[in-house]
Amino acid sequence: MASFFSIRLVSFNLLLLLYFIPFICYGATFDPFTEKTKITYHDGPILTGMVNLHLIWYGKPEEIQREVIMDFLKTLSTEGNQKVQPHVSRWWNVVESYQLAIKGKPTIGVESPKIEVKVAKEDTIDYAYGKVLTTQYDIPRLIKDVNRGDPNLLPLIITAKDVSMHGLCAGKCADHGIFENNKGFIVIGDPEIECPGACGWPFHEVDAGPKGPVFKPPNKNMAADAMVVALASALVNTITNPQNTGFYGGIEFDPIESTTACKGIFGPGAAPGNPGKVFTDRKTGENFSAHGNNGRRFLLPAIWNPTTSTCWTITSRYFST
Repeated sequence: MASFFSIRLVSFNLLLLLYFIPFICYGATFDPFTEKTKITYHDGPILTGMVNLHLIWYGKPEEIQREVIMDFLKTLSTEGNQKVQPHVSRWWNVVESYQLAIKGKPTIGVESPKIEVKVAKEDTIDYAYGKVLTTQYDIPRLIKDVNRGDPNLLPLIITAKDVSMHGLCAGKCADHGIFENNKGFIVIGDPEIECPGACGWPFHEVDAGPKGPVFKPPNKNMAADAMVVALASALVNTITNPQNTGFYGGIEFDPIESTTACKGIFGPGAAPGNPGKVFTDRKTGENFSAHGNNGRRFLLPAIWNPTTSTCWTITSRYFST
């Protein structure tokens, strides 16, 4: 996607650039089935220890979406019932393993330090900045007004279904970035109205490309479950590459990140238009790949595993390709 540099004026006979974008966003469009890359470490920081989120609901999100997303975030840092597996925490362990990859230590059989995610603050903003938002202008302004520059909080903005988020749906369904003083943020859009065929997949038929299986959402709401997929991807990329100097492939200002490198893969046997093999509830037909707390189940995206240098899915040990 686009890269943003310090303000400068470029003037040629045929070009006058007058539009300045003051921050960087990540999330390059990438097809892991046709393009190959390797995620490597670039000597910058990653997020460790306690990650305190400032959850900002923009607009009027539906209650089911609030509940599902909150349950997912709470599930990340808990082990769950050992008899109900695989649990989301097993997927999160791979994210935590990046800490050992920084130090060059073997990660197989070595327990990584915990990375805990906590919703430390929560706000709801009722369309104060309109129903069409841009990451270049509106999101930094919103964060400054609501978050007030708190360096200890990572803003997570989640928009309602009647809000159009510029840049989302065009090759990516969530984004993360930095604006000033290396302050980061994550933004998630609701695909129900804006782009169900792009960002509702695999719970909605895809708009373009090969048509494969359409999954039944495990929490009975296409948008909520698709937003969990987008949030999970953006959160992993933020943890492993918060300032564009951590783990990524490709070039610095157009990085292929830890979940971007595995885009569209949810289980073994994944192919263009086919998310791969995951679990199916025999009674309801709902599809999922991991258990959460309070009886929740979630579909989780593949992650680039720094130990094996391959795309890893939580259901890989349960299904053969």
